[in-house]
Amino acid sequence: MACVLAWRSWVEPVVAGAQLASSFYDTGLLMVVKNYYNTSNSSAAESAKDAQQKAISNFYIIYNLLFGLCPLLSAYALGWLGDRRHRKITICVPLLGYLVSRLFLLLVILLEWPIEVMYGSAALNGLTGAFTTYWAGIMALGSLGSTERGRSLRLIVIELTYGVAGFVGSMASGHLFINFSANYHQGTVLVSCSLACYLFCLMYSIFVLKVPGAGDGGYGSKSSNQADGEASRNGIRGPQHEKTERTRLLEGCPERTSSSSQTERPSMVTPSKVIIALFFISAILYNLAVLGSVDVLPFFLIKDPLNWGPVYIGYGNAAGYVIFVTSFLGVFFFSKYLRDTTLIMIGVVSFSAGILIMAFARWTFIFYIARGVMLFSLIPLPIIRSSISKQVEGSSYGKVFVILQLVLTITAVVTSTVYNKIYQATLDWFSGFCFVLSCVISTLSIIPISVIAFKQSLRPTACTISEDQAA
Repeated sequence: MACVLAWRSWVEPVVAGAQLASSFYDTGLLMVVKNYYNTSNSSAAESAKDAQQKAISNFYIIYNLLFGLCPLLSAYALGWLGDRRHRKITICVPLLGYLVSRLFLLLVILLEWPIEVMYGSAALNGLTGAFTTYWAGIMALGSLGSTERGRSLRLIVIELTYGVAGFVGSMASGHLFINFSANYHQGTVLVSCSLACYLFCLMYSIFVLKVPGAGDGGYGSKSSNQADGEASRNGIRGPQHEKTERTRLLEGCPERTSSSSQTERPSMVTPSKVIIALFFISAILYNLAVLGSVDVLPFFLIKDPLNWGPVYIGYGNAAGYVIFVTSFLGVFFFSKYLRDTTLIMIGVVSFSAGILIMAFARWTFIFYIARGVMLFSLIPLPIIRSSISKQVEGSSYGKVFVILQLVLTITAVVTSTVYNKIYQATLDWFSGFCFVLSCVISTLSIIPISVIAFKQSLRPTACTISEDQAA
């Protein structure tokens, strides 16, 4: 029975199904938009090609703005409800939004509605939380279902599942679009498969998925004392003990007398808030650098001198998803010997070096060398989430992760616009300038992590001195 309950608490089936659905949808939307503007612009030669590119670009600017900004109206409220009512709210509501909003694309294909209908789809998806709320909910459940020691590995496993599903979906989506579509309704099968995956995820989340640690009375139904009693009988640390350990860690030394703890308690809160703020700053800088480069990378690849076609673009996307596997292996092996802050720095250096090489890619093999150097570039954000979760109580996971995801979403929206403008301005004299800029920004994200590492390096020393004196 315990084995069944443990299996039901896995979020990996939801992550895999949703990412598979998203990969199908993204390819389907791009192809439908391209076909729509291809028929709308009937003029010949280069002018038609330029008009099509501009129309597609303008569509995605509006679509991405709606998709990115609308969650700001609902994500925090859903995160708060998830903490107060039920953890699955932050997963089920966005999945329902995905299912309903992405049905619009099927209607656009079958009923030949104008493509502008998809703006409403993006807005509806955003208002139900979208990826901002959904991923925060996934991270909250992943954190609750793991110990502090194994949390970094647990979250990177979820990222690995996300990446493998994206790889499979990206490789299969093009074939589904081309080989399983009627002449006048291309994409019907692909979008239908996407909706079927979303429906599976929603049903699984409602009827099968179990919140880790939940009893019949819901999450946290056992009292702290009961949990500590059971934990002590089994020779492991209970929640109350973990809370005491966290308090001692933040204070920087073991428990003293009551008067000593009262004296040190006011200083305990400030370091915790400072550390969380530093993690947020590092995540924002790193996310800005990564998303900025990802936004302009497709334009860089389809222009001279690389001038890639659809096949090479597909291989390039697949190479991007391989990073999920290599990053997982990196955390799996290195987490046994290295601190979280060191792992984050390794990931940042990996990305910075790889994106700098990408700026000077003039041949295809250099692109793959750059991708190879970036093999650990996925590590920083999951480890940062794991580290933040160790600084807050479990009852606040949903709210904290939603706040972080909201900040990252706002960063993504601003970054997309700014980087596209910079790319257009520097296109003629150095098309890789945006990648150099990303290298600089990502390197700056090491500074807050270095400060955290320095603070943490002082604490064990103080504890050792105190223990020696006590002995």
